[in-house]
Amino acid sequence: MQTDSIFDISTTTDFEKMALAIFRMQYAENPIYREFCGYLDATTANVLQLTDIPFLPIGFFKTMEIISEEKKSEIIFTSSGTTGSITSKHLVSDIGVYEKSFQKAFAHFYGNIEEYCVLALLPSYLEREGSSLIYMVDHLIRKSGHKKSGFYLDDLEGLENQLTQLEAAGTKTLLIGVSFALLDMVEKHPIKLQNTVIMETGGMKGRRKELIREELHQILKSGFGVSYIHSEYGMTELLSQAYSKGNGNFETPPWMKIMVRDTEDPMSYQPVGKTGGMNIIDLANINSCAFVATQDLGKLHKDGTFEILGRFDNSDVRGCNLMVL
Repeated sequence: MQTDSIFDISTTTDFEKMALAIFRMQYAENPIYREFCGYLDATTANVLQLTDIPFLPIGFFKTMEIISEEKKSEIIFTSSGTTGSITSKHLVSDIGVYEKSFQKAFAHFYGNIEEYCVLALLPSYLEREGSSLIYMVDHLIRKSGHKKSGFYLDDLEGLENQLTQLEAAGTKTLLIGVSFALLDMVEKHPIKLQNTVIMETGGMKGRRKELIREELHQILKSGFGVSYIHSEYGMTELLSQAYSKGNGNFETPPWMKIMVRDTEDPMSYQPVGKTGGMNIIDLANINSCAFVATQDLGKLHKDGTFEILGRFDNSDVRGCNLMVL
């Protein structure tokens, strides 16, 4: 299968056709996924529409090597975790697919990266190897071509000075950061911005008390003097990202789709507006598994956007009870 065709999808019909083709391919080539489908009596003969496709519980990425048997990993992305915890590993056989996915997704939502100066406030991610987020942002920094683009660790004063200079020059800027670091910034160096997109990637990483998104965004809007806080939604186990431009509702690129499963019956799906577990189809995961049942709770809206509402409590994993298989 030509991977470039994934990024040419333009209609829901194209998406379903491609998703079913990738299901058949992964059923044939991915032994872990094929075995999982077997427990559900799902085969290429009876999976005929999107709602028939089995979604692999995301926890499998912690204990199994999820990759097509004819492929070898070119790079392995790993999730962050607390000391002693088991982290997810995503074996990526073609890093070019990931690069094309995040570049095309960014262009789809924000335009040409070369129009931006990209500043990254991601200290917790820079402290470890294997972060798919760092890989993406580093690539975007280099693709921007702006001499002031770059990473910041704990130099918040330096970041403030840089933002002040960019604002004075009227430079279109993207500041992307982990939540706790952006909060540190607005508490110690509040600044009023007009030409800068502030994008949070989530996560307190144990540095601060968790906040609901509305509270976090209100603090950041006040501290940066902006009307909207943008958000990026991605994870180690995926090769695509969804984005929110400030209202808390995320949009996916054309090769990615969210389906909300019933928390009581993971093989059934919730109607628009009702909360459930989030299943994600990411067709860029062509050589691992494109169908992932996450532990995130969310709901779909009529306009096709989705909202993240939280995560399953570890003591109540009914929504991921396919794991017992």
